[in-house]
Amino acid sequence: MEAILLQLFNGLSLGSILLLIALGLAITFGLMNVINMAHGELIMIGAYAAYVVQLLFLTYLPEGMFSWYFIFALPASFLLAAFFGWLLELSVIRHLYGRPLDSLLATFGAGLILQQLARTIFGAPNVGVQSPTFLAGTIEIFTLSIPASRLFILLLVAACVGFMFYYFYKTKSGMRIRAVMQNRKMASSLGINTRRVDSTTFAIGAGFAGVAGTVLTLIGPIGPTLGTAYIVDAFMVVVVGGVGMLIGTVASALGIGMFNTIFEYVTNASMGRVLVFILIILVLQWRPNGLFHLRTRSLD
Repeated sequence: MEAILLQLFNGLSLGSILLLIALGLAITFGLMNVINMAHGELIMIGAYAAYVVQLLFLTYLPEGMFSWYFIFALPASFLLAAFFGWLLELSVIRHLYGRPLDSLLATFGAGLILQQLARTIFGAPNVGVQSPTFLAGTIEIFTLSIPASRLFILLLVAACVGFMFYYFYKTKSGMRIRAVMQNRKMASSLGINTRRVDSTTFAIGAGFAGVAGTVLTLIGPIGPTLGTAYIVDAFMVVVVGGVGMLIGTVASALGIGMFNTIFEYVTNASMGRVLVFILIILVLQWRPNGLFHLRTRSLD
């Protein structure tokens, strides 16, 4: 029984990481219908932001304050990745709306540029980020020894999802975003600045990618290609959940994480991955638009 509970927690932990990675992509993909292949590089920017904050704490602050670097790294990674996302939308994506293939190629090229920029600044080899002391060790919960870092990730993801639900459904800015998602032309005719909504939303989505990068520093070393390994999983989560549907992204990420862990436990890592893809294919055969889909008044 204990082994089963531990596997379920591992699945929940994996699903929460996938959710945080796909959260920003779900927003931008659903709003602007832009296939952002540079999403992985925005994750990488967040990870390097945590690395730089760590170096600043090691260099300029007393040793006893080192563990606090991670608390400052989270907003720093959000702001830096949001800035790069805003810059990417302003310089590249804004000119390619309605041209999904062109935007795919352009963002792929932008991702390669960001990777090379990271190699130039930090070097090609991977670098490590030391976990803060308050996230080291394990915590006993119902006879289960749970890594403190994984539990922290769960709580952080829950806070991020809660913030997004509040922002989308309780604030005027969120309502404008939902209006543009449902019917862009109607929203524009009612006086909503859709260009501003696009840039703001893209920046927010990029910011959450940066937070995901900071979280990934708790799992392993980081490098210029850190986000490349997660971009396929992020799109997979968004498509299965339903494009532009936040609740669908949550359900899809947690479901894929749970089933992946269960399949790996029953078989092995490679076969578990294969079974997850088969399950995704079956789900998309059953619901081609994803688990949830957006109802609109648009006639096109």
